[in-house]
Amino acid sequence: MKGRPITKKDLSEITNTDINSINESIKDLKNKYSNPNSAIVLNEVNNSFCLELKSSLNDFVEDLLPSDLKTSELRTLATIAIKKKILQSDLILLRGSGAYEHIKELLEKKFIVKRKQKDGRSFWLSLSEKFFQTFAVSDEYLSNIGSGINKQQ
Repeated sequence: MKGRPITKKDLSEITNTDINSINESIKDLKNKYSNPNSAIVLNEVNNSFCLELKSSLNDFVEDLLPSDLKTSELRTLATIAIKKKILQSDLILLRGSGAYEHIKELLEKKFIVKRKQKDGRSFWLSLSEKFFQTFAVSDEYLSNIGSGINKQQ
């Protein structure tokens, strides 16, 4: 999901993986998403990488969203949905500082719930009942998506 592009070095540190493995993974992702039928593209900007929706599909996706959600807010919501429960600080690392505004909007629209972390300064973010009603997605479905992503990483 596009938040901010990330360098190979940062990927290596976050995943506790050597640079050679990161290079192989990037090569695999480039091959996977080079298919013209793929909705996702791996972009490289100044030696940093990000996965994002092909720009030619932005208008199509906008039409699928509830009218009061922006694409960037939906991407932040999707990140929370995939993780099921995520620290706000970790979400900001993944999505960039603009996610603070997305979180505010998603809370106001009641798509997410925010709870204070017991031992720390951040907040736990999770999905609300309204999310499941609006998007007709089951918790079991999200579990399957999350486990599929973890296996690919």
